[in-house]
Amino acid sequence: MAEMKPEINNYMELKFASRSENESFARVAVAAFVSQLDPTMEQLTEIKTVVSEAVTNAIIHGYENGEGLVLVTCRLQEGTMELTIEDQGRGIEDIEEARQPLFTSKPELERSGMGFTIMENFMDEIEVSTAPGTGTRVRVVKYLKNPSVARH
Repeated sequence: MAEMKPEINNYMELKFASRSENESFARVAVAAFVSQLDPTMEQLTEIKTVVSEAVTNAIIHGYENGEGLVLVTCRLQEGTMELTIEDQGRGIEDIEEARQPLFTSKPELERSGMGFTIMENFMDEIEVSTAPGTGTRVRVVKYLKNPSVARH
């Protein structure tokens, strides 16, 4: 019988300027960190997509392409990834409206309005904390190693 590898418990934090060129940095950094849990290519693609969506939302909507900081934290525990993306930007006035498929507050940027829908479909849990003027915190969880609790 093969020896079971002990589960990795690890944590990392990134803080970077709210510049669009940093979105790919965040995506690659989180993917590299999560790789220690040996996710499938599909899981890794989903995680990278969610990082892209959340970081882009912080930059475009939270800071409206102005100056600010984006904080990304990732915790790996017992085969589960917990990821948070936070900004101290303008916040979301109506979170229920923002979570509707195809809703966008920036149609002139040709945004699809599918960010939250994508995050909900690719992650096992999603929680959004926000208030006008105080910023937004998106927390997502993905079960990578315990298929009995994973949705896909």
